[in-house]
Amino acid sequence: MTKRMAALTALIPIMLSTTVGVASAHTAPHVTSDVVTLTYDASDAGQWAGPIKQAAQNWNDAVHNVRLEPASSPGSADYVYEATSGWPQTTLGPIFPGGNGDVQLGQQAVDEGYDATRVAAHETGHILGLPDHYSGPCSELMSGHGPGTSCTNAKPDAAEAAQVDKNYAAGTQGVRRHHHQVVVDIWSGRVLTGSR
Repeated sequence: MTKRMAALTALIPIMLSTTVGVASAHTAPHVTSDVVTLTYDASDAGQWAGPIKQAAQNWNDAVHNVRLEPASSPGSADYVYEATSGWPQTTLGPIFPGGNGDVQLGQQAVDEGYDATRVAAHETGHILGLPDHYSGPCSELMSGHGPGTSCTNAKPDAAEAAQVDKNYAAGTQGVRRHHHQVVVDIWSGRVLTGSR
C-alpha cells in the first residue's frame, strides 16, 4: 500500500504539469480534411526565387490547412510574385484557388538592409490573410520591419500559423473576399509625409 501511495504521489505532479502545459498552450487549430492548395508563379521574381522557395517551405512546415506550391504554368497561379524596385506590397487575403493575389517584392527593402527571405515570408503572410503587426517582436513574422534589420526570422510563430489554419479551416468552401485590399509595407524607419 505504501508503494502504491508513493507511486501515486510521484505521478500527481507529472499529471498536473501536463494538464497545466496543455491549458497554457495555444488552442489547437481546426484541421480540415480538405487541405487548400494555393499555387504561385515566381517567374517574374528574379533574384527573389530562393527566398520565395524558402518562405513557401516555412509556411508549409507551420500550417496544416493550406499548402503553397509552384504553379504548373504561369497563367494558372492563384497568386504571383514579382520583383520591383519600390517597396513591398501585397494583396491582403486570404486568397483561395482561382484567386488573383499579387506580391510585389520591392528591392528598396533589401537595399535598406532587410533580409530577403523574411520579406518574402512576411508578404506571403498577407496572401494568407495576416495583417501587419509592426510593434511585435522579431519572433512574429508579421512584425515586418518593426524589429529592425538585425531581425532575420522568416518563420511564422504559433499564433500566426494558427490564424492561417483558421482562415482555411473551411477548406475550399471558405469565405472569399470580393474586393482585395493591397498592403504596402514600407520596410524603413522613415515616416512618409502625407500618408495619413
